[in-house]
Amino acid sequence: MEALIKHLSQFVTPRRFELFNQVAAIRTRYLTLLLENIYQPQNASAVLRTCDCLGIQDVHIVEDQNPYTLNPDVELGAAQWLTLHRYNSPDQGINEAIQKLKKRGYRIVATTPHQGDVSLTNYDLTRGKSALLFGTELTGLSPQAINQADEFLRIPMYGFTESYNISVSAAITLFELTRQLRQSNIPWRLAPQELNQLLLDWLRQNIKQADQIEKRYNFDRERKESCS
Repeated sequence: MEALIKHLSQFVTPRRFELFNQVAAIRTRYLTLLLENIYQPQNASAVLRTCDCLGIQDVHIVEDQNPYTLNPDVELGAAQWLTLHRYNSPDQGINEAIQKLKKRGYRIVATTPHQGDVSLTNYDLTRGKSALLFGTELTGLSPQAINQADEFLRIPMYGFTESYNISVSAAITLFELTRQLRQSNIPWRLAPQELNQLLLDWLRQNIKQADQIEKRYNFDRERKESCS
């Protein structure tokens, strides 16, 4: 993989490839988002933009009731830098997403007031990877999501209004937790194999006819190996 990355890097400017490396080096999968049936494009787009800005690589999107559509004027291309996982099995998307994340070792953390919830500033990141669960704009999280959550997280509020907008909630939560994470001794960065795969994905997305260049590279490599 590293040889292929080196080859493809010739087709972007040195400055751009260096930027790819700098950004990839501070990406994390220790925190991820699980979004359940967000239906307003401006919210869907703003959340992805926040994830990119704060270094969150994976976003899990349940859209079995509401399609997750983006507003390009809000999103500003953020989606191309993220790894999006979509779940749209009728009425089963949230169950599928939660089970998949739990198998990968994530704590499912519902961001909603609940008995036994923890304030955002007191959340313990050292207990393991966290998937932060946010619900739809109108009704919040579904009963299926709440019943399968491992923990509950509450964002402090001091006014009359009972809740934040979904995109604001995600931004506040991610800003605080990524701040804590980067100041900790937790190994939050991507593993070397994940880092290389991300660089390769970004190169493929940003090079015209990358598939043809890669095909030619593999052909030439195989020919050299057969002649040696």
